[in-house]
Amino acid sequence: MALNLSEIPRVKTITKEDFLKHYFKPQKPVVIERFINHWPAYSKWNLDYMKTIGGNITIPLYDDRRVDYKDGFNEPHAKMKLGDYIDLLKREPTKYRIFLWNAIKEIPQLQQDFSFPDFGLKLMKGVPMLFFGGQDSYTFMHYDIDLANIFHFHFEGKKQIILFDQKQNDFLYKVPHSLITREDINFANPDFEKWPILKKAQGYKTELNHGEVLYMPEGYWHYMRYITPGFSMSLRAVARNPKNFSKAVYNLLIMRYFDNAMRQLKGQNWIDWKNEQAIVRTHRKNGVAV
Repeated sequence: MALNLSEIPRVKTITKEDFLKHYFKPQKPVVIERFINHWPAYSKWNLDYMKTIGGNITIPLYDDRRVDYKDGFNEPHAKMKLGDYIDLLKREPTKYRIFLWNAIKEIPQLQQDFSFPDFGLKLMKGVPMLFFGGQDSYTFMHYDIDLANIFHFHFEGKKQIILFDQKQNDFLYKVPHSLITREDINFANPDFEKWPILKKAQGYKTELNHGEVLYMPEGYWHYMRYITPGFSMSLRAVARNPKNFSKAVYNLLIMRYFDNAMRQLKGQNWIDWKNEQAIVRTHRKNGVAV
């Protein structure tokens, strides 16, 4: 048995008006296949190019280890020169990923390779973020702290994507006071005996190829696995839905600081309690004895 996932709709290209009408307003995801073919980045951006222009920069790395109470919010697990990291990606599978890296700040010439597209939303121009990963590396299922509208541009290789909207929260074993599900759920091949409520969740899936753009609506959960080594860039626009915007403000100003304070106060017991509550609350909401 597999997750209940529909294929994300695909279009070759799209007008601003059609995007707003068919995807932004109803808050549905879409893959746009040929929207950035005119960008210099479309033909230039690959791992070798990134190594050439930024190989000596030290970059933060993350792997798939579970959250530890000693970890700060988004604290990296390791650091490495970008050139050495790209050599590693091309040489062998690695769990190390680059996550939320504002490469444009450190390599300003990258800005010459792309333009901010007009989707009818005001994109935040100061925070184009890059993400790199090796074969079979993946992100835990999570949603972004600001519940932004996200445009995810993929370069080199192939990437598996699974999405859920916020209406699926009661089925995903969401960890309280955080932005993640239980980290021991393998969303690429879930164990339904261990996680039976996942069978109720309805989501989306796709595989992204070089030059394709994925639109992820506000607050969408996302799991991403690199089928082959590659990298992506995300551009984002502030959440427009008042409920999502207020959640974003709460997450940014209260939730993350509360969670960090509880880690310092209770240590690993806080992490263990949250993970236990993910099961207790999910089963209770779905009428399963706990």
